[in-house]
Amino acid sequence: MLKQLFNQYLSDKFKMLSNSIPQVAATPISGRLTRMVGMALEVEGTYAPIGSKCRIYSVNQDIVEAEVVGFHGDKLFLMPIGHINGLEANARVEPVSGGVKVGVGFSMLGRVLDGSGQPLDGRPMPKYDGEVPLQGKKINPLSRAAITQPLNVGIKAINGLLTIGEGQRVGLMAGTGVGKSVLLGMITRYTDAEIVVVGLVGERGREVNDFVRNNLGEEGMRRAVVIATPADDPPLMRLHGALLATSIAEFFRNRGKKVLLLMDSLTRFAQAQREIALAVGEPPASKGYPPSVFAKLPQLVERAGNGVEGGGSITAIYTVLAEGDDQADPVVDSARGVLDGHIVLSREIAESGRYPAIDVEASISRVMIDVVDKNQIRLARRFKQIYSTYQKNIDLINVGAYRTGTDQNIDYAIEKQPNLNNFLAQGIEENFGLEESLKSLKFAVS
Repeated sequence: MLKQLFNQYLSDKFKMLSNSIPQVAATPISGRLTRMVGMALEVEGTYAPIGSKCRIYSVNQDIVEAEVVGFHGDKLFLMPIGHINGLEANARVEPVSGGVKVGVGFSMLGRVLDGSGQPLDGRPMPKYDGEVPLQGKKINPLSRAAITQPLNVGIKAINGLLTIGEGQRVGLMAGTGVGKSVLLGMITRYTDAEIVVVGLVGERGREVNDFVRNNLGEEGMRRAVVIATPADDPPLMRLHGALLATSIAEFFRNRGKKVLLLMDSLTRFAQAQREIALAVGEPPASKGYPPSVFAKLPQLVERAGNGVEGGGSITAIYTVLAEGDDQADPVVDSARGVLDGHIVLSREIAESGRYPAIDVEASISRVMIDVVDKNQIRLARRFKQIYSTYQKNIDLINVGAYRTGTDQNIDYAIEKQPNLNNFLAQGIEENFGLEESLKSLKFAVS
């Protein structure tokens, strides 16, 4: 009897507590826009979780999409995904259930889309095979397949000295105007990857058109998807451009495809996140970058790589803009720490007329030892030793201060320098596979 009374007491108490907790309505409650500072929108009267989408109805009844990026008390902070013309105070804000999802499908091949998946090429909307979360799904690191196979990128300097493996994440470190976009275009056309996904984040609108028409061309576009969010897009749209490109690459990887993801640039992604974080009040840390920027970088790049055993792969190349050619830039330094290697393009080499302007002494592939044989490793090390010997003594050689016969290694480096430079140089229309690259490497050092 006492047990029954006690159980009844607990039941009544639980009902009382449940009734006192505010219940979440099935239909989202509309709020109103109360304040706008910069690109940050302040909303009251509604609720929505971080990362969810909202619709804002402007004065002319156009719909402006925005995403929840923060909150303070009963206020939500939103960032617009598109342009904000027509917004006014007290505009109606309506949360959208289900979070931010994007359509993906094989019909995207050959298309140029913006950060929300809308066509930029004047053609109809692609027919999607399904929807996936924009933020992707985390893969257990122990479930990923190991990187064991090399990926041909058509560039003999990379294939021979900095071999990229299927599923590797590489940074292309470069200042402005040293040929990174042309190099990406060559890789897109000549790679053995089945699918190429290109994310042009924060670039000039003219460069987007040039990259699609001149660097990719008809041949490159047949197996490529281009996501373009130019510099004049809102920061959240630029952020979504990088996330959408990664989601598309994940879609093809999950279907067993060998995917190459090219993102230009990781720095513009970081700058977009910086704009968002500063707008909602996050304090800056290193060179004006808030801490959330350096948390977002690994979250993005870790989505690339190999899938589960027997599945597809995403080999990713991210360009990283070294502002003022400063390799100690915080974004450059952070990217080096989270990527599986980096290829540095030198302005000095570019100004000398050698393209691609790869600085082999400053570049490294951390998985090369796992994807090539010992003979190629030996040849690559020999190449770098000869090249480095010449570079260390180049001033003495150029002014005539070095006398032949003084040092056998320097003599050999001077003799082989033309062969080394010929190996590192490559025309835009030239394509070198893995075997051709290895033969050229042997000839350069033998």
